Amino acid sequence: MSENVGTRPGTGSGTRAGPREWAGLAALALPTLLVSVDMTVLYMALPKIAEDLSPSATQTLWITDIYGFMIAGALITMGTLGDRIGRRRLLMLGGAGFGLASVPAALATSPETLIGTRALLGIAGATLMPSSLALITGMFRDARERASAIAVWMVVYSAGMALGPLVGGLLMERFWWGSVFLLNVPVMLVLLFFAPILLPEFRAPGRRRIDVPSVLLSLAAILPVVYGVKRVASDGGMQVPAVAAMLAGAFFGALFVRRQRARGTDALLDTGLFRNAAFSSAVAMMLLVLTVFGGVYLLFTQYLQLVVGLTPWQAGLWMLPPVLAIAAGNLLAPPLARRMRPAHVCAAGLVVAALGALLFVRAGDGAGTGTVTLGCAVVLFGVSPMMVLGIDLIVGSAPPEKAGAAASVSETGGELGFALGVATLGSLAAFVYRQNLSGALPESLPPEAGRAALEGLAGAVSRAHELGPGTGGALLDAAKGAFTDGMSTVGLAASAASALLAAGALLAFRHIPPTSGPPPEPQD
Repeated sequence: MSENVGTRPGTGSGTRAGPREWAGLAALALPTLLVSVDMTVLYMALPKIAEDLSPSATQTLWITDIYGFMIAGALITMGTLGDRIGRRRLLMLGGAGFGLASVPAALATSPETLIGTRALLGIAGATLMPSSLALITGMFRDARERASAIAVWMVVYSAGMALGPLVGGLLMERFWWGSVFLLNVPVMLVLLFFAPILLPEFRAPGRRRIDVPSVLLSLAAILPVVYGVKRVASDGGMQVPAVAAMLAGAFFGALFVRRQRARGTDALLDTGLFRNAAFSSAVAMMLLVLTVFGGVYLLFTQYLQLVVGLTPWQAGLWMLPPVLAIAAGNLLAPPLARRMRPAHVCAAGLVVAALGALLFVRAGDGAGTGTVTLGCAVVLFGVSPMMVLGIDLIVGSAPPEKAGAAASVSETGGELGFALGVATLGSLAAFVYRQNLSGALPESLPPEAGRAALEGLAGAVSRAHELGPGTGGALLDAAKGAFTDGMSTVGLAASAASALLAAGALLAFRHIPPTSGPPPEPQD
């Protein structure tokens, strides 16, 4: 263990941020919001894209997924690259690339072109997140202000995921599908104008080169894992392609770690960061908490669209209460952490999340949309302190010259945690769904329709509409009942996991003090 185990650099006091730093935070909110909006904005445009470009089912999946894949795969590289060439410089390069790639995406005339430009958007997006977080770390030296700034950053990111369908719906009512991409261009122009004025530059000492084999190994490690867990979620179980992809990712991951240890100061990722207990514990807890978040979020969005029958735009409106709950939890956590240990704040939040997950159990008893929405909101409120304080612990535990690398680890852990939640809790729900539906299928149901229904609720809804009100109605009722039974089981699992994580937070962060301390010295 390193000597700074259980400490928080900057705890107590530091140079207070001025108007320029807070204005800079507003500027950093722009790319953060766009990256998260682009995660979900495409949902409303997919029908028009399908009508215009006629993509296959596989191409449609790649259109939606390649963006997130490339972000996850490139985060580690981009975090370290920002430390070496300058975080503001990388942010501006990424912003320019994001805006430029948005134009051919909007004007794409084939599925292949759209997939390729979405991949470029993902690579550009991967530069924005760790650069923004690392810049926040450098701009806000006082630990209390840093935690509050990260909370605001998290609120903006969370809001973007809910606003995506709403923004997409409004654009689709007035414009063609390419408008969801052209929206990026003016926002990035604003960022490029204000970044040199409001944001400081920071570059770690030295001019070390980026190790290209390490970049390739990081991609070979992360991309197959993310692909594998997504396949587990979509297939509803551990199929051979998904397992093979995850094993390949683990193999290349081991090679990546081995090369980083051998490269020393030239490593793409300093594995010595993990020797700090505060850093490694926060990364692990973030990954596990986001597993709960990802599973609950997935089922809630599916419930709104497939069980209740809402459009993505209507579902986005119902997502506003959980988003407001995340915002409240994010903003409440930093001031609480000034008065009590982060361990207690995180543990209390996770206990609240465990209670909220129990409301999901009532989904199988026919609870209304309001009850399920309340359950989701309480869960997200409960996990949000761990998310914002976890990020603060990760970037606050790293040396200033490695803040970009630390931020990239935080973001990569978040991406993997969310994907694992979708895979594990989603697979649990799918297992219960198939078990319950298999004994409740109408006798008059054609075998092909029965197989499609057992693959998932989306297939059951599609077949039910084709079969008409008699057999189709019976199938739809049975499928919806089986799905809500799966939600009930996931609610129990998420509640138990949250309770265990609360105990884990108390243990992992027991030595970390509150951020309170003597007030910072006033600025001249």
